[in-house]
Amino acid sequence: MENVHVLNRQIDGSGEFLPYSQAYRQEHELERTHHLVGQLQKTLELSKIVNIFSVEASRITPFAGLQFHSPEGVIEMSGSKATGQHHAFDLEVDGERLGQLIYFCANSLSSFAKQQLAKLHSVLVYPLRNALMFYRVTQLATKDSLTGLNNRSQFDECLVRKLERSRRYHRHFGLMLIDLDNFKQVNDLHGHISGDHVLTEFAQILAQSIRGTDSVYRFGGDEFAVLVDDDKVLGSETLAKRIQQRVGENILLSQHSVTCSIGASLSRSQDCVESIFERADKALYSAKTNGRNCYKVD
Repeated sequence: MENVHVLNRQIDGSGEFLPYSQAYRQEHELERTHHLVGQLQKTLELSKIVNIFSVEASRITPFAGLQFHSPEGVIEMSGSKATGQHHAFDLEVDGERLGQLIYFCANSLSSFAKQQLAKLHSVLVYPLRNALMFYRVTQLATKDSLTGLNNRSQFDECLVRKLERSRRYHRHFGLMLIDLDNFKQVNDLHGHISGDHVLTEFAQILAQSIRGTDSVYRFGGDEFAVLVDDDKVLGSETLAKRIQQRVGENILLSQHSVTCSIGASLSRSQDCVESIFERADKALYSAKTNGRNCYKVD
């Protein structure tokens, strides 16, 4: 049997890995860098980018958590824990600041570990920038620019998927259409800036009122929709009461005498996009013509 030499990596007293021999380290780094580049180029999803990178970074130093902070939010590696000391690195590429990468470690980072991580960061920044650009373009295509809610195109796609799942699993869902009452007078009397403030305030109420399984959309103007993940019409009724109560308690909306009318419908086995939408729209019309600030179901 041939002799087999195993190259073990030693760890110092602080928990840091000790460096390999110079020749081996250079060869190993080049091989790992090529592998990392190949892996990072396979995806444009920010979460996957961070997870792929975390695997390679963990070869340099142990850490309990890894987060990437940017204007788009915080992305964490799977199982990330914000414990121990945190070490932040600003990430830039071609003069553009992408965000900050934060490691959570039990011990301080050695100068060697910082140097090695900096090398990995130079590999990460370009795939990361591409993923950020893709995320921003996707957000523009699916989000309402004023309120940050999902837009009409996203609603159309989600409604089709909801109907398909409803037919497949024989589980119903609710569709709510919502209009603001007296909104036109806000724009007419106080201007469109005040109107925008009312819309963003109402959007926040909707986002805070729904459950994690529900989804909310803005069609444009003062028209909104909610897809309610509930097998009974009672779920939509409970949500409608919650929304109208919070609208009534909101200082800004009350100052402008803004309320909301809500029409809802529960999906049926033979429904198509047009049929369920028409029923909810009919219910909304009924709410608007019956005094407003009420909830109707069809």
